[in-house]
Amino acid sequence: MNQEQYFRRLPKVDLHLHLAGTLQPRTLLDLARKNGVSLPTRDEDRIYRFRDFYDFLDMLERIARCIVSKGDFARVSYEALRDAGAAGNLRYAEMFFNPQYHYAHGIDYETMVDGYIEGIEAAEREFGVVGRLIPSINRELGPDAAVDMVRDLIENPRDRVIGLGMDCAEYKGKPHLFAEAYRMARRAGLRCTAHVCEDNQTLEQAPPSHVIDCIEILGCDRLDHGYNMLADPAVVGRCRDCGIPCTVCSHTCVASRLRTRWDNISRMHEGGLSLVVCTDDPPMFGTDIGQAYVTVCEELRMSPAEAADLSLAGIDATWLSNDEKRGMRRRFKAEIDVLMAALDSSSEGSARQEASRA
Repeated sequence: MNQEQYFRRLPKVDLHLHLAGTLQPRTLLDLARKNGVSLPTRDEDRIYRFRDFYDFLDMLERIARCIVSKGDFARVSYEALRDAGAAGNLRYAEMFFNPQYHYAHGIDYETMVDGYIEGIEAAEREFGVVGRLIPSINRELGPDAAVDMVRDLIENPRDRVIGLGMDCAEYKGKPHLFAEAYRMARRAGLRCTAHVCEDNQTLEQAPPSHVIDCIEILGCDRLDHGYNMLADPAVVGRCRDCGIPCTVCSHTCVASRLRTRWDNISRMHEGGLSLVVCTDDPPMFGTDIGQAYVTVCEELRMSPAEAADLSLAGIDATWLSNDEKRGMRRRFKAEIDVLMAALDSSSEGSARQEASRA
């Protein structure tokens, strides 16, 4: 086993994964056909091509129109966990879904959440990959719609729904506007996160000050993305000192900006921020959790031991109970010990071969 294989095989969590962004092209085309939804193309190789961030957001809404029945929702969550487990040894995921995408098409909250839970439970039984759900506010629809959505969550509690998130174009819904929705969620016992400071939006659209608003006004205990905070060292210092985790995603931007994204993740690491490697919308950007780890660990020049620490740190950032975290940490460490032994054995074998050739 070489180092790249080791990175791929490490046990992992993914805390930033949008269910609408997990559909493989074939699944999307199948659901579109089933539900009579027109797509820009039926070419599997071209379906996930985007001009920019806003074109990508439009595609996410189009995908949501293809997911209609309880069975559709179950299929999506089942395949998301199945695929991630196979591609990169994912063991646990906290996954976003946007109820407001589906409300517009007459689908009630219970249909979507119970469908997703059905798929999660099936994947857990068959593959041992555990999933939880985070309903996410579409900030573009404004604070009143957000309050209505959160009220739905509170009136229809589910054990697998553990938090509240927020996404879409940041400048169309600044964090402070959603204080009431987040207050309601916290009072109901939900954990809180928000997309903030994405580097596919300008500093004017997604400024570092929004990070402070997410922490102080929304009460977030995790941040999704966060790259633009690098423009303000004081904000970086605040996040470093309080230890708030940032879920970073190595591939979810247009190809021309990949180098910038990787550099930003490196700078966040150098700044002492707590990072969790995640995937966002993996098939839409041709990646998976295994590839994300390979990319980030290689960019950060991590040793096998440092990569193992990165894997274990992800557990601390989950919203599991302390007992669940301890159990997961024991299981991860056992897997990592086996992988480290296999890597050491491979390295010794390679060294002997080199010596014999010399």
